[in-house]
Amino acid sequence: MATTATTWGSRIGFILAGAGSAIGLGSIWKFPFWAGINGGSGFIIPYIIFTFTIGITLLIAELVVGRAGRGSALHALKHLGGPVFSVMGGIAVLTSFVILSYYSVVGGWCVKYLFDSLCGELVTNDPKVLQATFGALVGDGLTNSLWHFSFLTLTCGVVALGVVTTVALYYVTGLPMTTMVGVMSGAVTNTPGLGAAQQAFSDLHAGADAPDIATGYALAYPLGVIGAILTLLALRYLLRIDVRQEEEAAGLGTDVLKDLTTRRISVEICNPAVEGKSISGIRRLALRDFVVSRICRPGEAPELADAATTLRCGDRILLVAAPKDAEALVALLGREVDAGPMMQDRKMISRRILITKPELNGKTLAELRIRSTSGVTITRINRSGIDLVAAGNLQLQLGDRVTVVGPELSVAHAERLFGNSLKRLNHPNLIPIFIGIALGVVLGSISFWIPGVPQPVKLGLAGGPLIVAILIGRYGPHYRLITYTTMSANLMLREVGISLFLAGVGLGAGEDFVPTLVAGGYVWIAYGAVITIVPLLLAGLFGRFYYKLNYYTLIGVLSGASTNPPALAYSTEQTTSDAPSVGYATVYPLSMFLRVLAAQLLILIFG
Repeated sequence: MATTATTWGSRIGFILAGAGSAIGLGSIWKFPFWAGINGGSGFIIPYIIFTFTIGITLLIAELVVGRAGRGSALHALKHLGGPVFSVMGGIAVLTSFVILSYYSVVGGWCVKYLFDSLCGELVTNDPKVLQATFGALVGDGLTNSLWHFSFLTLTCGVVALGVVTTVALYYVTGLPMTTMVGVMSGAVTNTPGLGAAQQAFSDLHAGADAPDIATGYALAYPLGVIGAILTLLALRYLLRIDVRQEEEAAGLGTDVLKDLTTRRISVEICNPAVEGKSISGIRRLALRDFVVSRICRPGEAPELADAATTLRCGDRILLVAAPKDAEALVALLGREVDAGPMMQDRKMISRRILITKPELNGKTLAELRIRSTSGVTITRINRSGIDLVAAGNLQLQLGDRVTVVGPELSVAHAERLFGNSLKRLNHPNLIPIFIGIALGVVLGSISFWIPGVPQPVKLGLAGGPLIVAILIGRYGPHYRLITYTTMSANLMLREVGISLFLAGVGLGAGEDFVPTLVAGGYVWIAYGAVITIVPLLLAGLFGRFYYKLNYYTLIGVLSGASTNPPALAYSTEQTTSDAPSVGYATVYPLSMFLRVLAAQLLILIFG
């Protein structure tokens, strides 16, 4: 994937985020304490002085680095200082995660104090009572963990609502938590969560099995699939979706995922400020990635453009950029015009070429110097069905489809350079698959302790390979590791794996399935329906009205949050855009990880 930059929706949002990151929860939480033990105003005065000197200087420095680097901490420092400084960016990211583990606990305390205040339990000025209350909170590992978890769930949407609904049904119905976890896993069609729950129960009870986990899963699974699809359909009518308008907006990429697609626009240069400037200079001025495929000067035929091409008023250019950057680029350069005349030039052709040469895997577009070696311009990269802007720092991967523009002979030369041989992709690359499985099993077997939980938690045979697969997919090309897997091999592994797993579940639950159903297990189906529908409805309404998500992006996000491939299939059939797939892929890894973890925690805490 290309490194993309995001923008703030409003200035007030940026100011509040900057203030929050600069002030920090620790300053608010500990400030009264430190002021009290250090002389009151005698502490406040130097605090204010240091804030407006050192503090503001550091804040401005961070803003400058972020503005100039236009990326994450790792990317920005690497872009400005070279590969050595990327290590500093990695340290900054790691530090953020470490700080999160601390502040999230403090956030849980804040949620607990807010709850107690609303209930009138903290109406006292006695410091001893307040100290005893705080001591009881931090001294109870289970209570502390639950409030910590409640704080984290505020950011986890559908997963959190599903877990909360499961716990609520556990207390209301009186059913064992093993049954409810099985129902929850079936309701969200999450087979890795089922496996994690079974393993957690076995570890907690010295190898014993809990058949009701698999039975609950089997009973809730069918309605979990149907219920999710019906909920997505219900949201369409509840939200009064204008299908045509949403389809057009999804095609233009006008929601929060607008940086994960491309838009082609034709612009006439009208701004005297860009007169005589090169395309590379304008790119640095605009601080946005874009590619100019063709330029048409007044009275001349269209020709290819490169980074050194200078622009003059009256020129018409055909550029490709992310939708979020399109309006800003048009405002900077001039005005949008009809692209028809430039597309009718028969001397220039556009063609998609498949990358099949292994030696190109992991190389950036800048390293290839395709413009000088082949005489063509690469305008976009299609990866897994999603178009990316052909930025210079974008790493190519085997199986990518590059769109090239140029004369026919030059395009033919580019085909030989990239390979463009489907036959080469018919052979599956098994080594990365087995490396990923092996490392995933090792990672999934590592135990880690959570305070208040009697047994260690593992990522398991589902979560471990998932995390490793994400890391290999992200960093594999850096080390020339071919991560492309043929569609046939992908489907075979996926279908055979899920078939074997479901067969195992069926054999485990088959003996008790019918007796359980007859004896009142049909109620479990209703509980599963509640766990499926309620979180999706609430999250759907929240995502639409608060985050203003496009409908097709929204249903993709909800499908990914519920780890429901059939819901994704339904979502993709509703539109010709990539919005559902992009939304699904964006949230699926985190959702899968959280569901695997949540299933284990519920078993270990309540089971």
